[in-house]
Amino acid sequence: MRKRTALVWGVAIVCFVVLMLVTPAIPQSQEYHDFADQREFLGIPNALNVISNFPFLVVGVIGLVLCYYKNYFKLSIQGELCGWTVFFVGVAAVAFGSAYYHLEPNDARLVWDRLPMTVAFTSIIAIFIIERVDERKGTWSIVPLILAGIVSIVYWRFFDDLRPYAVVQFVPCIVIPVMAILLPPMYTHSTYWLWAAGFYLIAKIEEAADKPIYNFTFHIVSGHTIKHLCAAMVPIFLTIMLAKREITEERVTLLQIWRISWTKVKENGNDVEDVECTYSVVPVEESK
Repeated sequence: MRKRTALVWGVAIVCFVVLMLVTPAIPQSQEYHDFADQREFLGIPNALNVISNFPFLVVGVIGLVLCYYKNYFKLSIQGELCGWTVFFVGVAAVAFGSAYYHLEPNDARLVWDRLPMTVAFTSIIAIFIIERVDERKGTWSIVPLILAGIVSIVYWRFFDDLRPYAVVQFVPCIVIPVMAILLPPMYTHSTYWLWAAGFYLIAKIEEAADKPIYNFTFHIVSGHTIKHLCAAMVPIFLTIMLAKREITEERVTLLQIWRISWTKVKENGNDVEDVECTYSVVPVEESK
């Protein structure tokens, strides 16, 4: 197991080094700060882009409280509690960092917008490792992953190169849905991970279409404002998942469930019947 872990980390580091060697630097475009909606309201510049961050604060605080209120989320592993705490703190901090940036968009303030988002991204990867790979390794990975995210921000700020930050931001977008589909979960309601990933993808599309959406809505709302609201749906779905899920004894991947459902559809047309299926049970190790 240790050899496999070392191999995985080795391959990841080699791939990153090769990426940095063969690809050109990606500087931060100053056009990024030129948002479509720059209207002022009640003395607040870029008002809608600032105010639309408020949902992050609400869901971040609610999630953080529920992590500790009578163990509402039924977090059975200490590493999970640590990971989800960091995640919800990061989500709540997004509200302040992003609002601060949008009051006066520039590179210096963009650091405080991206930093809490990066903390949330990296903590989610650690949580996934705890749930679906190995509890101990996932718990120990929380701090290194967060530090890697912070280093990517620092590297961009000092060298004006977004490549490490792009890796930190987009790798979870690929890895989390794949892991959610292929790895057996410890808990029920795994599909909420896919809903969260879907809304994040939509948010990135809306961010890229900031000005077209603003023109399409007759200057009512911009793509970046809607992006904030869609991105806030990610922690909302994960909070709902935490509230509803239970530990499952039969650890079955979503891919297996979909295959069984598709088989029944082919057999019975559109009328899918409920069937009982027997799976191999993977024991869940209890935390000591």
